[in-house]
Amino acid sequence: MVTIVVRNLDEGVKQRLRVRAAKHGRSMEAEVRSILEESVRERENFGVAIIEAFRKHGGVELDIPPRTEMPRVVDFGPE
Repeated sequence: MVTIVVRNLDEGVKQRLRVRAAKHGRSMEAEVRSILEESVRERENFGVAIIEAFRKHGGVELDIPPRTEMPRVVDFGPE
């Protein structure tokens, strides 16, 4: 395990951490550890999350018609 020391932490931040830790029923140290772990956790791709959410309900198949026209050209020039 690694030890990290945080210096010059604002007293207000410390108090809010203490309150937050109490709400979660854990020590301030455990709360900070939880915050750090959550902040660096790899996030699931949003598209993958949607697919997984629908998969448990049998999924959804969409009929996507083929394109019959070319996409329009967009002019981003000055007006």
